[in-house]
Amino acid sequence: MAASPPALPDPGPEPSRRRFRTVVTVLWAVAALVLTVNLFGGSGESTDDAGPPHAPPAVAAASAVPDLPDTRSTSAAPHRSAASGAGPQLPRSRPVRLLIPKISVDAPFTDLAINPSGQLEPPPPNDTNLVGWYAKGHTPGEAGTAIIAGHVDTPTSPAVFAGLSELKKGDRFQVARADGSKATFAVDHTESFEKDAFPSDRVYGDTPEAQVRLITCSGFYDRQARDYTENLVVFAHLV
Repeated sequence: MAASPPALPDPGPEPSRRRFRTVVTVLWAVAALVLTVNLFGGSGESTDDAGPPHAPPAVAAASAVPDLPDTRSTSAAPHRSAASGAGPQLPRSRPVRLLIPKISVDAPFTDLAINPSGQLEPPPPNDTNLVGWYAKGHTPGEAGTAIIAGHVDTPTSPAVFAGLSELKKGDRFQVARADGSKATFAVDHTESFEKDAFPSDRVYGDTPEAQVRLITCSGFYDRQARDYTENLVVFAHLV
């Protein structure tokens, strides 16, 4: 499977935009020090003891970030940030559907939250067409790094990100958002990382641009550990 990233904020009765961005940036910096992704893959041959997906440790302070309300934006058109080189970005808005035509993905989103043990909960392990987003970080299209995770398979069949490795530089995908807009992203590159050497700061680190990371499992399935050995990460930016 694939799903074990962090968690996201929102506007509303909250501090000033500058203070909000500062809080999120600090949380991401802390998360980069402790977060490693462990995305579950059922592997068709391990239905007897696949077990639940393993989730990464989460930042304790993340729960202090305000929740994202389902409010519609009055201006959903991409605009270029005043910050030099920041690129286009959209106002904050919850993602509702991921569309990747090249690999036939048309999937709804679910929020990924932190469980009582302090780990980020992955998407339900048996739902083959569902992606999760780190609902206490940046929304897709907003300036910063948004995290989207999905399973590569379940104990019984391929799942939503089974074809993620087919994406190449220049390929495009969209995120339909609650404000009615669609954020279009272009793939920069894809990489696989050993789970015990996952570069959290590189994958989760905040950026001035609106970027997205699509994450799933890769490598081979370790039956003893009940997990895949690697994570595949697709790096992409808003266009």
